[in-house]
Amino acid sequence: MKKLLLFIVLLSLSTAVGAQTTGDSTDVFFRHLKLNELVVSGLTGVTRLREAPAPISVITGRELRSTAATNIVDAVAHEPGVSQITTGSGISKPVIRGLGYNRMVTVVGGVRQEGQQWGDEHGIEVDAEGVESVEILKGPASLMYGSDAMAGVLILRDAPIVPEGELHGDVSTQYQTNNGLFDYSLRFGGNQKGFVWNARFTDKRAHAYKNKVDGYVPGSQFHERAGQLMLGVNRQWGHSHLSWNVYHQVPSIVEGERDELTGALLPATVGSAGVSPATDNVKTYDETLPFQHVRHYKAVWDQALNLGPGQLKAVVGYQQNQRQEYEESADDYELYFRLHTLTYDLRYLLSELPGWKLNAGAGGMWQRSENLGEEFLIPAYRLLDMGLYVTATRQLEMLTLSGGIRGDRRHLNSFALEDDGDERFAAFSRNFNGLTGSIGAVYSLGETMNVRLNVARGFRAPNMSELGSNGVHEGTLRYEIGNSQLKAEHSLQADLGADWSSPFVSAQVALFVNRISNFIFAHRTNEVMEEGLRTYRYTQGDARLMGFEASVDMHPVHRLHIGSTFSMVDARQLHQPLETRYLPLTPPARWTADVKYELTHSGHTLNNAYVAVGMECCLRQNHYYMADDTETATPSYTLLNMTAGTDVLVGHRKIAELYITVSNLTNRAYQSHLSRLKYCDVNPVTGRQGISNMGRNIILKLVVPIRL
Repeated sequence: MKKLLLFIVLLSLSTAVGAQTTGDSTDVFFRHLKLNELVVSGLTGVTRLREAPAPISVITGRELRSTAATNIVDAVAHEPGVSQITTGSGISKPVIRGLGYNRMVTVVGGVRQEGQQWGDEHGIEVDAEGVESVEILKGPASLMYGSDAMAGVLILRDAPIVPEGELHGDVSTQYQTNNGLFDYSLRFGGNQKGFVWNARFTDKRAHAYKNKVDGYVPGSQFHERAGQLMLGVNRQWGHSHLSWNVYHQVPSIVEGERDELTGALLPATVGSAGVSPATDNVKTYDETLPFQHVRHYKAVWDQALNLGPGQLKAVVGYQQNQRQEYEESADDYELYFRLHTLTYDLRYLLSELPGWKLNAGAGGMWQRSENLGEEFLIPAYRLLDMGLYVTATRQLEMLTLSGGIRGDRRHLNSFALEDDGDERFAAFSRNFNGLTGSIGAVYSLGETMNVRLNVARGFRAPNMSELGSNGVHEGTLRYEIGNSQLKAEHSLQADLGADWSSPFVSAQVALFVNRISNFIFAHRTNEVMEEGLRTYRYTQGDARLMGFEASVDMHPVHRLHIGSTFSMVDARQLHQPLETRYLPLTPPARWTADVKYELTHSGHTLNNAYVAVGMECCLRQNHYYMADDTETATPSYTLLNMTAGTDVLVGHRKIAELYITVSNLTNRAYQSHLSRLKYCDVNPVTGRQGISNMGRNIILKLVVPIRL
């Protein structure tokens, strides 16, 4: 109740425009009304945003380009209800309403991204420059995506097909002062007589980041390279597109070891040549030991046929994820996971019945994971998913009803392994079944207000890390032990929301409560399985998460935009004492506020120019898993940011977009509650545990469009 009262006070005093709205100035007063007309994926197939019963956020390409970020998850984590688990500046994992890892699905190129997302230091293998827009579905989406979509879905969309007869492309680059991040990206696509194509290449490099209490953080550098090619045809009968994606990333691993006398972070080992002085290697763009080498390959075939009153759509994808970890030598890996994934989705969309949209289909996944290294963390396994679903939407005069039902079955087979004559992993097989569904309604009170209600049931089978891990997880500095008897998680969530818009003010609020049975999490034990490392075991219990997101945007005078957002989640394990009451990795309540002023609307040289100041305040997190020192409380902190951007014109033609952003303007030293580096070694001089997040960072970004 105290947090709710605080939110009401803050909302009434807020002065911002949420999440750096940087779209074109034309018709900007009606931006929210236009967003309501956007077509999104929704939970029951393609629908208009205003007709979606569950909360959906949309981030445009221009908003992404104007946001200070080192990766794509960093760019979307500013949205209400969305946060990130971080390991330095190169690795981020998305969290929706307090749930992450395998409790949410990331969709890229029309298929779910499968890249061993169970690991703390395993990021998403996605080229941020190749993402044109983002949809964030909050709440159980198992109806459309099967197991793992309990928290929601993060949909990353590629650049759209260019219009018939045109050739489009762009060249972009950016530089960040804090970690020396430099990248460039080239894209070119076309559409000639229905033959379509799109190609992109990106290269990105960053050295160690710094903050004012730790200095440079050895091992936080990374470099990545990505390529994409899409070829296809668009015809009256439908379309057929084939795309290939290649992604390579080499992130070093932060160990956080300190000098016992000075408290300074010890320099990292460069390759096999030994330890170099800190001044020599903190700004290196090359990997330092330990490090990972991640390769992700993906091919997707997207086929659509217009048949009768509807459309038959098939999407088949193959992915191969390779993850190697190098600890003692840059020439020999210790851990090597190779994951093969085949996904399929076949559906028929019936959309020509008056007032009805029907959608029925089948979807599933086959996986094969291999251990090819000398050290082991999880056993090799084989997985098979199968699911059938049907959804329906009924459009009435002022009311939109939607819902559906889905049945899933997962078969998991783990393979035995002996290590030096001892049994490291025992063979076992498990079957998990899930029956999920949702029902929702949207009631329109005229053109300015909508009220939404949705109830959904989610399902998640435990992953192999939770079931079978037994080894040192190098990136997390801990020894992990799984539990092969874990049960599947089931959730029941209710969402209630409303949005109101006018030419000068728009506001949204969404409340939710989520009850999860058999919630799985890792907790610290007093066992010593490996000297110098904490031991964690997986267990489960019943959990309840509840919270809300709210935002307001105001345009009181021409060119001035003010607004604010507030989000919070209370996540706790039921029927537990204080030490084990709150779930691990629960993000704190967060308030953002921004003010934006548009300098020009239709200039001859500079167009859509603006300046903006913003604030992000994360409140103190006192709700944490206390048992066995698994977590600690996190103090509150406030970050200030500044942004400026403009289109550059020559002869009334846009030749470039230019953005300048300063994040953490005051160079505040802080630790995110969801940062893995928060639990690194204690500084013996200051008594401060862990490593702080990035300090002040100035970002310059240039985008040059190509039109032929």
